[in-house]
Amino acid sequence: MISINDLSVSFGGYTLLDNINFHISDSEHVALVGKNGAGKSTIMKLIMKQQMPTSGSIMHPKDMTIGYLPQIMNYSKDKTIIDDTMLVFSEIDALNDRLKVINTQLSERTDYESKEYQNLIIELNDITDKLSISGTEDARPTAEKTLLGLGFKRSDFNKLRSTFSQGWNMRVELAKVLLRKPDMLMLDEPTNHLDIESIQWLEDYLKSYGSSILLISHDRRFLDSVTTRTVEIVLGKIYDYKASYSKYLVLRKERMDQQRAAYENQQRMIEKNEEFINKFRYKATKSNQVQSRIKALDKLDRIEIDIEDTEAMNVKFPPAPRSGQVVFKTVDMVGGYPQKRVFSDANIVVERGEKVAFVGKNGEGKSTMMKILTGDLTPLEGSADLGYNVALGYYAQNQEDILNMNETVYDTLDKIAVGDIRTKLRDILAAFLFKNEDIDKKVSVLSGGERARLAMAKLILKPYNLLALDEPTNHMDIKSKDILKQALNMYDGTLIIVSHDRDFLKGLVDKVYEFRDGRIKEHMGGIDAFLRDRKLEDLQLLNTSVTSSLAAEKSAEASIAVKKEKKKPQKTTPKKVEVKLSFEEQKELRRKQSVVKKLEKEMEKLENGIKDIEKKLATPEKNTDIDKLTREYLEMKRMYDDKMSLWMSASEELENNN
Repeated sequence: MISINDLSVSFGGYTLLDNINFHISDSEHVALVGKNGAGKSTIMKLIMKQQMPTSGSIMHPKDMTIGYLPQIMNYSKDKTIIDDTMLVFSEIDALNDRLKVINTQLSERTDYESKEYQNLIIELNDITDKLSISGTEDARPTAEKTLLGLGFKRSDFNKLRSTFSQGWNMRVELAKVLLRKPDMLMLDEPTNHLDIESIQWLEDYLKSYGSSILLISHDRRFLDSVTTRTVEIVLGKIYDYKASYSKYLVLRKERMDQQRAAYENQQRMIEKNEEFINKFRYKATKSNQVQSRIKALDKLDRIEIDIEDTEAMNVKFPPAPRSGQVVFKTVDMVGGYPQKRVFSDANIVVERGEKVAFVGKNGEGKSTMMKILTGDLTPLEGSADLGYNVALGYYAQNQEDILNMNETVYDTLDKIAVGDIRTKLRDILAAFLFKNEDIDKKVSVLSGGERARLAMAKLILKPYNLLALDEPTNHMDIKSKDILKQALNMYDGTLIIVSHDRDFLKGLVDKVYEFRDGRIKEHMGGIDAFLRDRKLEDLQLLNTSVTSSLAAEKSAEASIAVKKEKKKPQKTTPKKVEVKLSFEEQKELRRKQSVVKKLEKEMEKLENGIKDIEKKLATPEKNTDIDKLTREYLEMKRMYDDKMSLWMSASEELENNN
């Protein structure tokens, strides 16, 4: 589907991508991995023709549709969430217009054996299939389901996009990309601004996505769940593994170990032969052997070890001064803004040395709590206090709002450093991979990952005993995240962290505060224990009469997805009635059974009719009315979907009665 051939990208004297080759086939789910700045996003821009290569080519079918979600996007701010999302379906109108043109041409042409005629038939079938897929559900409910899955509330739908943050607007763009159902999805760090529930929803969606996916993400668990092939970029070279991310790490280590062992064996052999040659070079009785070994070494295919990019951050937080036993405490607190309460009755206690995570859907108050913690916001009611001798170091989620874009990397640290630490600024920056000319770069030209590293470097300048980190791993590559996690595990102070990265939180935090439905609930144990608890709660919710609209919709979607996997509905056999039914109840049961059987017969008849029309469209006879057949085909598909919906409702109703 996508073919990248001998591709190179150079900037001045620096080569970013060096003669790379790889291909992505239909339905493949591929992870593109590598450190920040390796060229992952560049490859996506090259595919989209937003950037041109220095040499080489990228090829894909002319009619192929690509859905692309970049890290930085432009969008219209004067439309509502739902109105802008619904623009996606305007493409269906274009398909219908093209269908009319094709039908007109087919009705006028008589060159049935020509290549042009066959191409029109192929295009007709493709468009018909796309319209059939698009027409299985009404546009508005489909758009709403996707927006709900990505974390929006129904009350958000009619709000202007200008009233939402960059992260929430990214979700709108993601929804639009998914709703187009393109032949290939290219997603550049789609989970950066998603909460855990939305990540899970997107994960489930992508796992079952039938077309190709090229995915950049620093969420290890997300990659493992969604992708089955990993393409690594290292120092401009491509290494291709037909495996998920975790398996790729194992295979990569095995390959490097084998390569290193083969190289060392060959070097020992070369040394022995060179030693023999030097020892007996001038001895007449050994001349034939010497010449033979010289020729053998000349012909030897010498093993080279692939160059590894071993450059990594070197993070170590200063020892934490001792604070009081209680580091942060809230009592009956109400948090939010004068115009809106976000949460209430918050009672939180964080003690010295604890590592705590704030989790929950976006908009539930995690960042609001962080602002109260830092003193940027005061509680509406109740109290929130830092403990005795607490020195707070804060990492903000949106570094664009905190860092001065006009300052250099060095100046960013220099203006806040005091005392002897100023003599070590270059060493600190080098530990965060800012070396040589990098320290003179303006903050405005840094990538998202570089800004994250610079903001983290600021926390090294002082010995804090409470670190409050709001989404610190957004934009960080996997290696940098691993190093930061190790440093935080070794940190002897108190940690409060907001994160949606399950893999990052695993083994790091020992207590979780969940922000949900205007309340804050404490969960003892790590993130895995929390996720287990939440799933149990979800199951218990199913047994109650009251469920949230989103939970109900997700349950319905899951049920429909399972049933639609079946090509044909199975015969419904009611369970044995264990209690004696009244005459009226037995009559009603028989009526429902009759409805289910009738729908099954009608669906079978429609299926056969659809297959017959497909055959006629594939090989039309001379007097075939293509336009009429197409209309019949679309109408039969619509009727089949309607019957399927009725059959599922009737079957579920029947099961509930048994």
